[in-house]
Amino acid sequence: MSTSTWFSALKKPAIAIAGAATVIGLASPAAAAQPPGDGEVGTQVVGGTRAAQGEFPWMVRLSMGCGGALYTPQIVLTAAHCVSRTGANTSITATLGVVDLQSSSAIKVKSTYVHRSPTYGTATGGDWALVKLASPVTTVPTLKIATTKEYDTGTFDIAGWGDTSEGSQQGSRYLLKAKVPFVSDTTCKAIGGYYRSLIPSAEICAGDLANGGTDTCQGDSGGPMFRKDNTGEWIEVGIVSHGNGCARANAPGVYTEVSTFAKDIAAAAAKI
Repeated sequence: MSTSTWFSALKKPAIAIAGAATVIGLASPAAAAQPPGDGEVGTQVVGGTRAAQGEFPWMVRLSMGCGGALYTPQIVLTAAHCVSRTGANTSITATLGVVDLQSSSAIKVKSTYVHRSPTYGTATGGDWALVKLASPVTTVPTLKIATTKEYDTGTFDIAGWGDTSEGSQQGSRYLLKAKVPFVSDTTCKAIGGYYRSLIPSAEICAGDLANGGTDTCQGDSGGPMFRKDNTGEWIEVGIVSHGNGCARANAPGVYTEVSTFAKDIAAAAAKI
């Protein structure tokens, strides 16, 4: 996959929120229907605003240029395209507990192991991965994941330190947030072109089709797409995966459907 292609489609790099237009885009302009290759970074949040300290405490920034969410005190859930393989890995640093990446209060923990979804890159889909940390982070709450499709609709929240506009290649120092509406699988596939290869059973589309303006972008890959459940608690329903550009009209972001892989994620986390 060429550099221009993956940069446009995947959102591995950082999430950032753009100015007046407020658009959050998952991938850059071009497009491959699948996320970037091993170790490649993707998109960020466009069209967002700054998150307050402690608003989304489980957000994680990974040193390879991806986002993630604290799944257990010692495991970060991110995207498979952010890592190269399953196995021992001490090269990743996770930054937690802050919205300002330059804050002296940031918690930084090295990785020890990575589990990459074995179905990633196949017709089954599965752009998810787990990063085990060297020690548990007990001062930061975890984000639970959806185990049924009950919450795979409505209006979702996104957040990240990625690019604030398509092609900017400049991540955000501060955590940015935005909201994106659900786009049905039928509507998403009907857009055609880039979206013909959508895997309905494994992916969720979200974005303002009519106007664009808000989306995840390069650098936001692996970060969570989330919403409130029936008890008012945050729940992760998607993982930033790929898209056709960032915050373009009629070009929604594509997210890993967490509920589809919830059992596999839990089983893998119990073993690493």
